[in-house]
Amino acid sequence: MTSAQKVDAVVVGAGFAGLYMLHRLRGLGLSTVVLEAGDGVGGTWYWNRYPGARCDSESWFYSYSFSDELQQEWEWSERYPRQPEILRYLEHVADRFDLRRDIRFGERVTTATFDDGWRVETATGGRFEAQFLITAVGCLSTANVPAIPGLETFGGEWFHTGMWPHEGVSFAGKRVGVVGTGSTGIQAVPVIAEDAEHLTVFQRTANYSVPARNGPFDPADQAEIKRNYAAHREVQRSTFGGFPYFPDDRSALSVSDEERAAVYEAAWERGGLRFRASFNDILSDEAANATASEFLRDKIAQVVRDPATAEALTPRDHGFATKRPPIDTHYFETYNRGNVTLVDLKKTPIEEITPAGIRTTDAEHPLDTIVFATGFDALTGPLLGIDIRGEGGVSLRDEWAEGPRTYLGLQVVGFPNLFTITGPGSPSVLSNMPTSIEQHVGWITDCLAHLRAEGVGRIEATPGAQDAWMAHVAEAASATLLSRSPTSWYLGANVPGKPRIFMPYAGGLATYAQRCAEVADAGYEGFALSRG
Repeated sequence: MTSAQKVDAVVVGAGFAGLYMLHRLRGLGLSTVVLEAGDGVGGTWYWNRYPGARCDSESWFYSYSFSDELQQEWEWSERYPRQPEILRYLEHVADRFDLRRDIRFGERVTTATFDDGWRVETATGGRFEAQFLITAVGCLSTANVPAIPGLETFGGEWFHTGMWPHEGVSFAGKRVGVVGTGSTGIQAVPVIAEDAEHLTVFQRTANYSVPARNGPFDPADQAEIKRNYAAHREVQRSTFGGFPYFPDDRSALSVSDEERAAVYEAAWERGGLRFRASFNDILSDEAANATASEFLRDKIAQVVRDPATAEALTPRDHGFATKRPPIDTHYFETYNRGNVTLVDLKKTPIEEITPAGIRTTDAEHPLDTIVFATGFDALTGPLLGIDIRGEGGVSLRDEWAEGPRTYLGLQVVGFPNLFTITGPGSPSVLSNMPTSIEQHVGWITDCLAHLRAEGVGRIEATPGAQDAWMAHVAEAASATLLSRSPTSWYLGANVPGKPRIFMPYAGGLATYAQRCAEVADAGYEGFALSRG
């Protein structure tokens, strides 16, 4: 048996979080190895190569802020970058900071066990021992392939958008079915429709979407941003979602119908996620939210020519942005094409996949290719995909059998020296991910520096602190409309059998970061520290 490589820290994952964590751990002088299942860096942007894959945050702030030299030298080509450009950016970061020499590619972690330290094993037989284990596995990295009867009998090809072949897929002359109309499906559908002979979209839940209004990144605008990057980043870190703008300080109900309509129209024309910031109570007041929801429903009716299709595409069971709010490029317009058909699965559910296609309760739809745009086992799936066992052999899967429990989304009781970057109970998916990642990595780095300075070898969340934090997470969710959508993956509703618990922290990134800072300033209140 190969002897274990001994290091101070093992980091799992080489995406945005893992690369920055490695960079910061080197600064502490800690020997570190990053274990990455893929054959390259990038994380989400390594695996997700489906047609139309693109970031829904603007390029200049969906990026690192820790190095001004990096900010100044990198040139973004579009307002919303495509997957290849983001991957090139992360590859540039890995090369610029000489990170690859400490990354082991093709090493999928299978087990991690605590016994006076962490022992980590990979599917290829790699063995590692470390004082600290830090997961940078991402929140949306475990593909959710629905268990539809008959999939194994399908005579054509099928793909999940989160596991896309690197060589690409040709849809020319093909009858294609896309299952799912969340953010990914909304990006993929218009692109696939351009190439396919016929596209059938199978929709379970109708979704709101705001136009991205994507285009080339104007050089003058990019230059202005670079001149003022520090100020823009300060705004990002002080907002609810880690974006470089604040919501309008007015209630949607405090203005006239005409003024409200004008505000929404301007936001629609500007495009992007900033539509949520049109007023300050869209996510907290049902009546305010209803005004935004109705505006967007009217837009669907205006864009989609066939009234029956428009109605099927119109969300009626949840309010705008109470689920992950997509942005799009000609998504609704795609349904005006002659080669696109919408199947409303609420009226005619899927019964099975046959050798020839997908059978619903009223018809069989012949297909050559099926694309599952069915999302991910979010937040918990990537962690539970590893057999993580804490003190006494306790399994993380068992500990989270009724839903995830953490302290600050950073640690779990019974799992000493394990840190979970953007774990459940942190703002994570409700925020601009690079901003949250930098906050988490910075906090972990400062914590480890403190432990070294104090001669402390072990840190673990206490049960009381974890209980109190989870109560606060639930309270924060209940103060918004985010926990009220019955089909939201924020609650795990897209995965059969998954506990229905609101997983991210809905109190906002700025509030969360302040709480983390207070915990550290109080000597890491809520954590038990010992020499180990």
